Amino acid sequence: MSILNAVKLHKSYGTKNNKQHVLKGIDLNVEKGEFVSIMGASGSGKTTLLNVLSSIDRVSEGTIHINSVEMTAMKEKQLAEFRKNHLGFIFQDYNLLDTLTVKENILLPLSISKTPKKTAEQKFEMVADELGIHDIKDKYPNEISGGQKQRTSAARAFIHEPSIIFADEPTGALDSKSASDLLNKLSALNENRMATILMVTHDPVAASYCSRVVFIKDGQIYTQLMKGDQDRQNFFKDIMKTQGVLGGVHHEH
Repeated sequence: MSILNAVKLHKSYGTKNNKQHVLKGIDLNVEKGEFVSIMGASGSGKTTLLNVLSSIDRVSEGTIHINSVEMTAMKEKQLAEFRKNHLGFIFQDYNLLDTLTVKENILLPLSISKTPKKTAEQKFEMVADELGIHDIKDKYPNEISGGQKQRTSAARAFIHEPSIIFADEPTGALDSKSASDLLNKLSALNENRMATILMVTHDPVAASYCSRVVFIKDGQIYTQLMKGDQDRQNFFKDIMKTQGVLGGVHHEH
């Protein structure tokens, strides 16, 4: 079952005489339960693609359907409602509210959607256990590590069981141990909950946790790699080879 279907996406910035074409006719389909990574050199359009797919930005041309609903046709108010119910976000810089505890941050999407307290508690217990942050639930963001902040951010993205989760360089600010902890947890949530995740990353190690990697070059899809039955180490080698062909991808931030 297709969760996300994007057809002929174009995105341009600037005026008529000075236009920058960032996306040039991208087609992308993501199935339910897929963990897909988008990679590409700096300026390739990967962040712009994530922004338009996740409704943070609008496309110049093209259509995006999520759960068979055309997002590109929605007015701002409808879009805000749709985002609240169907989309989850994990950002590189966590986006946690400093005045709320870990638990209060995680419960935010449920408070906004007026979920009954008992249901909210049950969902919190489950996601906090799955992400290994139950013991820090009463701490504030300034009292916990970067890895714990990002797992809190992931818990907040997963708690309302969205149709798709968008992750923008989720390991970008983490050390390698915290990054692999987070990626192992995301993989487990992907498998156990059939959660659909679309992640932008410049890190081939992070991408090797995914089931498919989409490489973007100059605003177009250059190629795709499927993990299939191979282990993570071999998939990582394939990703590195493709990056080598693309040139200079893995040192970009």
